[in-house]
Amino acid sequence: MAYIFKILLDNGFVEKPTFPLWLVPVAVIGAFVARGASTFLTTYMTNWVSTRVLTTLRQQMFDRILGVSIDFHATHTVGRVINSIMFEVQQIIEMISKLFTSIVRCVLTVAGLLGYMLFISWKLTIVALVLMPLMVLVVRTTAKRLKKLNKDSLDVNAQLTQVIEETTRAQQVVKVFGGETYERKRFAESAEHIRHYSMRMTSTFAATVPVTQIMMACAMSVMITMGLVQASHGQLTAGDFVSFLAAMIALQVPLKQLAEVNGPLQRGMAAAEAVFKLIDSPIERTGGKQLQQRAKGKIEFSNVGFSYPGQEKPALKGINLSVEPGETIAFVGMSGGGKSTLVNLIPGFYSVTEGRILLDDVPIEEIALSSLRKQIAMVSQNVVLFNDTVAANIAYGDDAPDRQRIEAAAKAAYLTEMIAALPQGYETQIGDNGSRLSGGQRQRLAMARAIYKDAPILILDEATSALDSESERAVQGALDQLMEGRTTFVIAHRLSTIERASRIVVLSNGSIVEIGTHNELLDKQGAYANLHRLQFSGEAVNVEM
Repeated sequence: MAYIFKILLDNGFVEKPTFPLWLVPVAVIGAFVARGASTFLTTYMTNWVSTRVLTTLRQQMFDRILGVSIDFHATHTVGRVINSIMFEVQQIIEMISKLFTSIVRCVLTVAGLLGYMLFISWKLTIVALVLMPLMVLVVRTTAKRLKKLNKDSLDVNAQLTQVIEETTRAQQVVKVFGGETYERKRFAESAEHIRHYSMRMTSTFAATVPVTQIMMACAMSVMITMGLVQASHGQLTAGDFVSFLAAMIALQVPLKQLAEVNGPLQRGMAAAEAVFKLIDSPIERTGGKQLQQRAKGKIEFSNVGFSYPGQEKPALKGINLSVEPGETIAFVGMSGGGKSTLVNLIPGFYSVTEGRILLDDVPIEEIALSSLRKQIAMVSQNVVLFNDTVAANIAYGDDAPDRQRIEAAAKAAYLTEMIAALPQGYETQIGDNGSRLSGGQRQRLAMARAIYKDAPILILDEATSALDSESERAVQGALDQLMEGRTTFVIAHRLSTIERASRIVVLSNGSIVEIGTHNELLDKQGAYANLHRLQFSGEAVNVEM
């Protein structure tokens, strides 16, 4: 356009036109048609690339979440993880799709205009370039501050996400305990912190643009004066000067856009640090051999010790226990004794810090985790169900579900009547974590999932805790059938549920203090007998555990 102005002035207005007039609208319209076509292609192709990058990054983050160890979830809140996958990665994509495109376009435009300006008058162009280093200095000065503010802002956003997630998940607790005021205060504080950081970033970013524009105004005033001097000496034509000014004015737009990319760029860079920190999180161990056949179920704990990361006191110490295939081992003891920690070592959720655990005389560290976990089914007191159908929850993890096995597992878990009463039977959606089911139904559905898997090793962590007495008796029959021929580890606070265990192991402060059958331990009048009296008579004998 700047060149068109030069031609029009020198060959059209000052002198008689030396070109057909119909070329003027053709040239102007042609320039804008070309610009429109390139804008469309840029927008379409950039969006194609950015959406692919967004999908790839989210998939990599989700894959890493599936591969990290249990320690990761102990140190990263659900809100922070959701914030990273949903929002922080989006800021990276915005940086790529908008800023990088803008930077490339602006740099090319600036280079082209500067080249044209040098062609017309190198003296005037030098004046324009004098202020460039000062503009770069202004941008760099604000960049560090914006990066720090954006990093802090991401942390505050994660806190707000966590507040929303916790409040939504704990609605019953909030209402029953009157926590509405407290939750409003938490939300208001986090929202106000976000607003505070937003205003600080805005003030820092907004100051950059007017400073840059003032520098451009100073340069332009000097150039106009020099242009008039050169024109008076015949060194510039009117067309040259107007064309130079047009290029100079056009130069302000890309320079302004380059100055404005600093704020979003720093937001994107701060988000990128958080996203790639998650993607680079260490995963569970890989490698190990695949088991070629179904495990027999022999488990041996050999001088096992374990300490949680960052804690000096060991959670387990000197655990020696040999479990034969088909045995039922019950772990009892006071809270914090190490029962759940011990059974969590079997599927490799944590790695022992001392000693070793063997499956069929093979150290589990030498077995691939995927192969090891195929041999294990687990039912926990904290039932986890998925917002899917009843059938999908029972056959969870099976790529080719067997309908007959699903129905057999449901029957074994005494779910047949419950499922028959549902609107779509086995295809009924059960809601978030089985919210449409009762506590007992959710627990039995988790048991059906374990029955369906038909693994040689079974872990029951307070598996009947959510059941009433009638349901517990019904499910106990299913559990007895399920445990038949399987190596079973049971954690139970209700001692009545473990009286028929092959052996009962009493844990205290991370160590085994007693092992034996129910009757043997009662005859010893030790720690187990004390727990038994405490639970059934309310009178405890002071036995040191």
